[in-house]
Amino acid sequence: MGLNSDSQIGFHRSRQDRTKGYEYVLEPSPVPLPLEKPQETRVLQVSCGRAHSLVMTDSEGVFSMGNNAYGQCGRTIVDSEVYSGSQIIHRIEGVDSRIVEVACGQDHSLFRTNKGEVYSCGWGVDGQTGLGHNGAVSKPTRLTGDIAGVNIVNIATYGDFCLAVSAEGDLFGWGNSEYLQLSTVTESTQVNVPKKLPFKGLGQIKSAACGGTHAAVLNSDGNVFVWGYGILGKGCNLSESRLPEMIPPTLFGCSEFTPQVRVDRIACGLHHFAAITNRGELFVWGKNQRGCLGIGSKDDQYFPWRVTVQGEVMDVACGVDHMVAMTKTFI
Repeated sequence: MGLNSDSQIGFHRSRQDRTKGYEYVLEPSPVPLPLEKPQETRVLQVSCGRAHSLVMTDSEGVFSMGNNAYGQCGRTIVDSEVYSGSQIIHRIEGVDSRIVEVACGQDHSLFRTNKGEVYSCGWGVDGQTGLGHNGAVSKPTRLTGDIAGVNIVNIATYGDFCLAVSAEGDLFGWGNSEYLQLSTVTESTQVNVPKKLPFKGLGQIKSAACGGTHAAVLNSDGNVFVWGYGILGKGCNLSESRLPEMIPPTLFGCSEFTPQVRVDRIACGLHHFAAITNRGELFVWGKNQRGCLGIGSKDDQYFPWRVTVQGEVMDVACGVDHMVAMTKTFI
């Protein structure tokens, strides 16, 4: 649902003119996929970029839809292609192993395979494709650099920079570093090949999240570290950091009375963060001009704030100015 000017959420035929599709989809609507076994195949993950989307299934691969001006949908770029009203849903090809995770950036795409390899396609002007150049690529291509031969277990991207976590708990990054995201490996504002980030004292990293100008990682002890630029979650005096700063666990409800509380999941939006604890509680912080934090006001939030949500929060996704949480309710 939402803006569909580039068919980024599929073709939804207009009732008034059957030859045209809706530019806006105002309520949840099914997206028909070209599946061979539609009754048996299940969707496992979806990811949305600026104007394209990826859908990963359990047995029929990954499908892309929407704007492909830079090859972000993993198919040949067609000059002057009209994306409005397009019915093209492309099955991703050219990846040697089974894809088990997808991530959309602004105009690029990342794919992680069951062998721990990472592929990318799309716009690379800031190095976000990680392929050693700054051009556009329309065919998913395997990344090398410091992740060559490394078993990657998690990938993250949002605007124009990327992070990857290895099975050993190491962190790698590439793309835009204008806001110090990758300043430990470059003095430039761009890195176009994956580099191991030499951060110390983070423990074993479990997962990563990318925002527009900031980043976060979660370690195996349930501690959250943040860096980059923006409202980072440690008060109004910290708006910029080239090194990860740990957010005190007490801000997520851990205390001498509740020592078992820990963060299980993290997410980033364009200017905000979210974290879910092992008790199913949702914490948010960051810019809040349009009320995306759900705290009952439009005030910016400089520390993690617990949001009142009915039920146990299982997952959360952050957009530019909005957030969606999936909960499990008990009746």
